[in-house]
Amino acid sequence: MKNQWQNKLDPSFLKGIAHRGLHDEKMTENGLLAFSAAIEKGLAFEFDIHLSLDGELIVCHDSELKRTTGKEGIIEELTAQEIRDGYRLLDGEVVPTLKEVLALNQEKCLMVVELKCYGKNYRALGKAAHKLLMPLKDHGKIVLISFDPRALLSVPKKDFYRSLLVCKDKISCLSYRYFLDGLDLQDVLVNDKRVIKYRKKGYLINVWTIENEEAAKKVAPYVDTITFQHMDSGIIAKYLAK
Repeated sequence: MKNQWQNKLDPSFLKGIAHRGLHDEKMTENGLLAFSAAIEKGLAFEFDIHLSLDGELIVCHDSELKRTTGKEGIIEELTAQEIRDGYRLLDGEVVPTLKEVLALNQEKCLMVVELKCYGKNYRALGKAAHKLLMPLKDHGKIVLISFDPRALLSVPKKDFYRSLLVCKDKISCLSYRYFLDGLDLQDVLVNDKRVIKYRKKGYLINVWTIENEEAAKKVAPYVDTITFQHMDSGIIAKYLAK
């Protein structure tokens, strides 16, 4: 049995997802250049959002800005303007906001949006994302993911597809799987008996983060889509083709 969202999701979701955009040594992860590269190829792409001190949604993997900008600073402790004025990604581009990514994409490609919680802001983060994404015409081009089920549950089930991130160190979070619409798993978990049973019931499984063909071949029989980086998207599509 399929849940209500599976027939609504854009089909590109099942052809592979570019992790933090198509980033490389010239294009910093979670930046507009990396997202543009994914959009040009018509690929679904994934990115992370944080809630700034003044309530803006900032796109970056870490709360700490140093790794991708070279300068220390915690997103949740800075205003959006302070980030705009004081930081640049290593490729010279701005640290983008979710608004800017939406404007860049213009609903061309499916986006997998990870809610990155900080402290106890899971509800505020979920509600801020929900408010900004609701005006989109095609909700089938949005997938919300998070390691914190509370952030996902703060978004109404009827409005967006919500998939729970689970890693091997927090496998107990699998207990929340039937409250949500799918699972987004670390690769070592795809053949867990609970996951196999969940998939047989009609739920979709995504796996992260695949970086070579051998790994793609290994996980493909257990999943419906693959989040990848540093490899040809055509290889991923080949192993996902059923």
